[in-house]
Order: sequence, then C-alpha cells, then structure tokens
Amino acid sequence: MTLSNPIDRRTFMAATVTAVASTAVHASKESRSMIPVIDTHQHLWDIKKFKLPWLPADGVLARSYSINDYKMHTAGLGIANTVYMEVDVDPAQQLEEAEFVNALCSDAMSGMKGAVVSGRPASGDFGSYVEKIVKFPGVRGVRQVLHVPSTPSGFCLSDDFVRGIRLLGTKNLSYDLCVKHSELGNIAVLLDACPDTQFVLDHCGNPDLKETDHSSWMRGLEAVAKRKNVVCKVSGFLASAPGRGKWTMEQITPIINHTLDTFGPNRVMFAGDWPVVLLAASYAEWLTAVRQVVSTRPETDQRKLFHDNAVSHYRLKL
Repeated sequence: MTLSNPIDRRTFMAATVTAVASTAVHASKESRSMIPVIDTHQHLWDIKKFKLPWLPADGVLARSYSINDYKMHTAGLGIANTVYMEVDVDPAQQLEEAEFVNALCSDAMSGMKGAVVSGRPASGDFGSYVEKIVKFPGVRGVRQVLHVPSTPSGFCLSDDFVRGIRLLGTKNLSYDLCVKHSELGNIAVLLDACPDTQFVLDHCGNPDLKETDHSSWMRGLEAVAKRKNVVCKVSGFLASAPGRGKWTMEQITPIINHTLDTFGPNRVMFAGDWPVVLLAASYAEWLTAVRQVVSTRPETDQRKLFHDNAVSHYRLKL
C-alpha cells in the first residue's frame, strides 16, 4: 500500500504502529479505548475437511485458516465478536459446513455469534435444506457467491432464484449478496421482488480498484440503497487491487465515504473479509484504514458501523 500525501502517510503509519507494533499490555489498553468491533465477514476453512473448488493451488489462500489463526491475526485490534461467512464449499458439503459453524457459534471461546452459510436458492431441494438449517440457532442467513464467471448476468432474477429468496424471508433468514458491480441494477429489481426478505450487500457492491472510473458502481449502489430491505458491508473490495499493498488511501477513501453516505449510518457494517483481505493487506492495515476514513464522523455513527448495526441486522445475542 502506498500513500502519496505526506500528511496521510504520517497519520496512517502512526495508526498502524499503534494497532500492530505495540506491546501486548499497550494493545490491551488500546482495545479498551476502541469501539468494540463485530467483524461481520469472517471466513474459516479446513482444506482437510472441506472441498473448496475455487481455492487456488498456491498463494496466500492455498492453506487452511482456523479460528486460532484469525485470533492471532487480529490480536490487540479490538475485535469483540464475529459473524462467519460461507466459503463456497462443494454443494454436497453445505449442510456439513452449517453444522460445523453452528457448533462454533455455541462455543463461547470462539467469539463467533452468528453464521451465514452456503445455499443454492434456485435448486429444487432448497426448501428442504432451509428447513434443516433454520433449526441451527447460530445460522442467521444464506449466501451464494454470484460474481463467478459461470453465473450469467440476470441469474438472480430467475423465477426459481426469486422463489428461494422469498422463502428465506418467511424463515427470518437474510441473504448476503456478493455480485459484480455491473449487476447492481438487477439486484435492485430483486430487492423489489422480495420485499419481505432482508438483504446484506457485501463488499460495498464490489467496486474494482483496477478501474479509475467508478461512476457505474456509484449509480448502481445508489439504486440498491433506495430499497429499505438491504444493508451494506464496508469490506472486501480491497481484494480487487492488483496485488498486495498496491492500493492507496486516495483510492479507497471515496469508495468508503460514498458507501456510508449512500446507505446512511444505520445501514452499514464493518467487515474484515479475512483471510481474503490478505491478498491486498493485513487485517490491521484494512481496519486501521477504515478507522482513519471514518475518524471525523460522529462517534455514534462509528459505533453503529463497527458494532451496533451488526447486532441488530444479524440479530446477534451477545
């Protein structure tokens, strides 16, 4: 990551030193003064237990990531609790994944308070699958990653998909949206078609940091935000950078601010997207960057972003 503005560079480096390089005692004092963070997008996977067809053969993601790894990467950063986010396991293992994370949600030592699990809303057996997962107290919602090349444009508006999403609303389960920003117009139509289902838009709607013109993303985000049955996560888009550290505060600040201003303080949530975030930055760098961007906003709005909105929108019992 590079910072071209000298003032920004000094501010960012000072904050990073505070968050990352302090001693354990100092980190503990800092975490007490921080707004406690609920990370609403925590990935975990065990490649000996689950098949992840999308996982690359090498690189930073080509290994298992456990709850202990997460705690090590986030130590001293003020993370209070987490919400698990599905990892696109082989569809045959979806129920097994749900059982695995539900057990973690029942373990007070894990810090996990809820889970969004894998699902295929358009599948013929989705109804029976939902009847099984709704019995797990830790499950709060479902997600199917839709930004993969194999998903055609407009798939989210197919009759079978819409039917599955409406079913979630009847079961008080939310649906997380992970889509290309070019699909945001279709997502707005989906939200209108499923008014009784609560949605969560992941990763600010996935603007691409390799692009310089974000006007299409901005219009799409604004269209989605006009619908009241959706909230948005400030997360994830950092992974679209061309490589580790190849992003700037000047790039991400307008994206974060536009997301916050478009959705308003009551409909945004912070998320770490760990370990996918490691493609572009450490967890500390991402969290510190977001804290810097929002530092001039009212403390009540910051608390909603980092903590309170997660409790209400994912219905967490702390």
